[in-house]
Amino acid sequence: MIEVKNIRKSFDEKEVIKGISTSFDPGKTNLIIGRSGSGKTVFMKILIGLLKPDSGEILYNGRNLPSMKKKELNSLRREMGMLFQGSALFDSMTVMENVLFPLTMFTNDTKKEREKRACFCLERVNLADASDLYPGEISGGMMKRAAIARAIALNPKYLFCDEPNSGLDPKTALLIDDLIHDITLEYDMTTVINTHDMNSVMNIGEKVLFISEGEKEWEGSKDGIMNSTNKKLNDFVFASDLFKRVKEVENSSFEEG
Repeated sequence: MIEVKNIRKSFDEKEVIKGISTSFDPGKTNLIIGRSGSGKTVFMKILIGLLKPDSGEILYNGRNLPSMKKKELNSLRREMGMLFQGSALFDSMTVMENVLFPLTMFTNDTKKEREKRACFCLERVNLADASDLYPGEISGGMMKRAAIARAIALNPKYLFCDEPNSGLDPKTALLIDDLIHDITLEYDMTTVINTHDMNSVMNIGEKVLFISEGEKEWEGSKDGIMNSTNKKLNDFVFASDLFKRVKEVENSSFEEG
């Protein structure tokens, strides 16, 4: 479990994160949404320790990240898996070599043990047949799956995903969503996802945090979004005609009932 308590962060005297408190539970897909410039990317960087907050606490099962020394921080990061927006695979390495990379860097396992784990992770994301290919030889969706395999190679307790569906067609994006959700449940991970994709929110958003102008404006479930009376949330979510129509249909059904 990750508990966030009154986190604040300023740059050049401009406060961009304004006292956010929330929590992220294991075994759930926790989504962070908000407009560009809302502060959600800065918030994510604070969560994983790339930025230090000016004040507040981030508790990983009771361990406060901002007060950690280097050794303790490095130990915590071994418990984290990262899925970057552009997949961030090494072009000069095969898919297998990419998945092996964190195992080689952060474990003392034998070569045989590392290869066994990498093969398992590739099989889990249905990429066993692509292990000898290079990133330039596979599709965008396959690259995302390879990145997921690498992210779970160290069997993390926490999985962070930055815009995992960026650049993918809707069908492939749905497959990636389902894969992340299934893996989260399977390994009881605490998964936190930064996204603009409302399809992802409505598909796998077990808990949703909406940030607006650096503040926690709303949080709840995907079902709660459809019934929310929060104007800022509604303006964000129902900006597209599709979601406007969905809400209109639900309201109409409610009135008829």
